Amino acid sequence: MDGFAGKVAAVTGAGSGIGQALAIELARSGAKLAISDVDTDGLVRTEELVREIGAPVRSDQLDVTEREAFIAYADTVNDHFGTVNQIYNIAGIAFLGDIEISQFKDIGRVMDVDYWGVVNGTKAFLPHLVASGDGNVVNMSSMGGLFAVAGQAAYVPAKFAVRGFTEALRKEVTLASHPVGVTAAHPGYVKTAIARNANYAEGVDRTTAIQTFDKVAITSAGRAARIILKAVRKNKARVLVGPDAKAFDLLVRIAPSGYQRLMMAMTARFQSPSRQRPSEWAASHCATWAGSTWTHLPARPHRCPRRV
Repeated sequence: MDGFAGKVAAVTGAGSGIGQALAIELARSGAKLAISDVDTDGLVRTEELVREIGAPVRSDQLDVTEREAFIAYADTVNDHFGTVNQIYNIAGIAFLGDIEISQFKDIGRVMDVDYWGVVNGTKAFLPHLVASGDGNVVNMSSMGGLFAVAGQAAYVPAKFAVRGFTEALRKEVTLASHPVGVTAAHPGYVKTAIARNANYAEGVDRTTAIQTFDKVAITSAGRAARIILKAVRKNKARVLVGPDAKAFDLLVRIAPSGYQRLMMAMTARFQSPSRQRPSEWAASHCATWAGSTWTHLPARPHRCPRRV
C-alpha cells in the first residue's frame, strides 16, 4: 500500500471490527495513528498490534457522543502529532427491532452514536484537516444507508443520515476549495462482532439473529479496510464494501420503489409456509429482514403477509 506514509490518521471505534482493521492497515502503510474507542480492552489489543508493526500510535478512550470531549480530543491529537491528516469516523452500534416495539431511548441511542458521533468527529477534526493541506474525512455509513429494511428502525435512519451528511460535506469542501477529500463507506455484512454487541427489542430472538448474521457475513474486516483505503487513495465519494453491498445498491438503482415489494416478498418466503395453510401461517409468526439477518418477533397475525 502507498499514499499514507507519514500521514496522521485518527480512527474511532478502533477497538474491534473494521475500525481495528483500518488501524492495522494504516499502520502497515506507514501512517501515524490516533486510535480511540469506549472499549478499553479492545483498544489495548489494537494498540499492541499497531506497535508490533512499528507505527507511532496514541490511544485514548473516547465516547463519540460526548461532543466537547471529542473537540478537545481532536485538539489534543493535533498538538501531539503536530498535524492531523485524516479522520475515520467508524464507531457505531446496532439495534434490532420493529418501530412498534422499539423504545424511544433505543432509537435515540443509535442516532447519537452512529449519526451524531460522525457529525461530532467531522466537526472536531475538519479545521485541522484543512490546515494540514492534505486531509481526508471517511464516514461510516452502511449498506443500510442505501436501502431500508424491516427491523432496523434505529440503524437505517442513522446510516441514511450519515450518507446525506457526508455527501453534503463533500460538495461543501469542494466548493470552498479545501484540500480535503471526503468518502462515505457503505459496507455490506462484514465479519465483526456487531450482531453480538447489538441491542435487541424485547421479543427479538438474539441467538438466531447472531447465528444468521455470522452465516451471511462474507467479507473479512481486513478486506473491508483495504477496500476503504483504496477508495480513500482515489478520493472516491463513496465506496461499496462487499458483493452484497454492490448487489443491493444495483437493486435499489434498478427498482427504487419495487425493491421494497421484493424485500417484503423475501421476508415472507424466508419462513415459507408452503406446508402450512394460510390460517396456520397467520397464527404463527412473522419474519422480519433485519439487514440480512432474519429474526423472529412475537406473533402479530394482523401484520403477517396476506399472500405468500
